Amino acid sequence: MIIDLEKFLREAKPAWRDMETMLRRLEDDPVGSLTLDEAQRFHRLYERAQSDLARLSTFAFDPETRRYLEALVGRAYALVHDLRETPHRFAPLHWFFGTLPRVFRRRWRAFLVAAAAVALGAVFGAGVLLADETQRSILMPFPHLHTHPSERVAVEERGPSEDLQQGRATFSSALMTHNVRVAVFGMALGITWGFGTLVVLFYNGVILGAVAADYVAAGEIRFLLGWLLPHGAVEIPAFIIAGQAGLVLAHTLIGRGDRRPLGRRLRDEANELATLIGGVAILLVWAGLVEAFLSQYHEPVIPYTVKIAFGMAELGLLAVFLIGSGRRRPERGQRS
Repeated sequence: MIIDLEKFLREAKPAWRDMETMLRRLEDDPVGSLTLDEAQRFHRLYERAQSDLARLSTFAFDPETRRYLEALVGRAYALVHDLRETPHRFAPLHWFFGTLPRVFRRRWRAFLVAAAAVALGAVFGAGVLLADETQRSILMPFPHLHTHPSERVAVEERGPSEDLQQGRATFSSALMTHNVRVAVFGMALGITWGFGTLVVLFYNGVILGAVAADYVAAGEIRFLLGWLLPHGAVEIPAFIIAGQAGLVLAHTLIGRGDRRPLGRRLRDEANELATLIGGVAILLVWAGLVEAFLSQYHEPVIPYTVKIAFGMAELGLLAVFLIGSGRRRPERGQRS
């Protein structure tokens, strides 16, 4: 029997919201699983919601709240009794626009650590190059970057080479293959408890920082942005996400504070690791196409302003996608 309805609702609603959060997670990721503790908690919340609905059935209260609780209990009932619609085929669009960004957001701390490793490497590379330009050949292991930036800009602005124009598809596929291989390698180095992954991220940051500092010091900022932004706006975040996956793998292997056996931890995290590296592969394919068919063409063929605007638009769309895509709208009647 309920004596004080307002107090009852005030105390019950946090449990309803917790149950709603768990339901969303399970509905958004049908192939996902719960740990034993999570499953027990969900069952307790479900039983409490059923009990709350039964106790409130004799009261005339806000119909919107009643409909919300009835819908919540109904969804949980369907889930508990396996009546939800489970997809039998892989849905690529649902995976890309839903599962991938949700997994990215769940592992945001690993992404920040990976991004910090790249940033530290970039600062180190830029600092060493500015302190001693003779280190250019060591910091940038690509022969075409060993010349002075202004000399390279003069060559590039004469137009793309005949070989590039005739073999753009081959160049693009080679870029994709190389970049995906490096990304997978960086993730796989998570088996070194994350040390190898961090080294790869730091090293790539060193190259990026050295290249950027070299061109900025030579006054070729427009060329640098027009050359790097179109493909780098996607390629660099993709490498960081690969590092994020490597750090997730490392955390799974270390298992600090997790009592599950190692084999169980790896099985539980396998889907998320596959999702992250699969997303990285798609992003790198796009970056390879852009690098071959846009980044390598400079003024006067394509104005730098156009290329820079294109790269900034890519970066903005990628941020919106990773931060906002796959979020569910609040159920009607849900109260904050």
